[in-house]
Amino acid sequence: MARSAAARRTEQLQQRRLEAAKLFGKGASQAEVARQLKVSRVSAMRWYRIWRKGGRPALVQVARLGRPARLTPAQVRKVEKRLLHGAQAEGYSTDLWTLPRVAEVISRVTGVKYHPGHVWRVLRRLGSSLQRPATPPAEPHASGAP
Repeated sequence: MARSAAARRTEQLQQRRLEAAKLFGKGASQAEVARQLKVSRVSAMRWYRIWRKGGRPALVQVARLGRPARLTPAQVRKVEKRLLHGAQAEGYSTDLWTLPRVAEVISRVTGVKYHPGHVWRVLRRLGSSLQRPATPPAEPHASGAP
């Protein structure tokens, strides 16, 4: 099974951190590590602090930076299951998913409220992308003839 791009990137970052640990162990400065591994000095400083506290094992899996996800993986799976049943199965008049509709489903299923403009973050976790019809729907002619 092929690994995702995110998994490959995570692995590459881990390899860099472990290489940094090796260099720190050999007495390399933070600036040297940043230059050799082509990372920012801020990253090198952060890795150095982690390495000083816990050694190489502490750099194996560094906590993810940024704000934590609002939905757990289990909640995302529940939302995905509901979305796959279609919009009409959720009580909408058409089977078209819109961001406001998806936001309502997320709120109903998980209790977590998302602004419709931010629903794309959840959809991206599901591997979805913006999709538009390849051709516009045909409009009926006023005369009734094709």
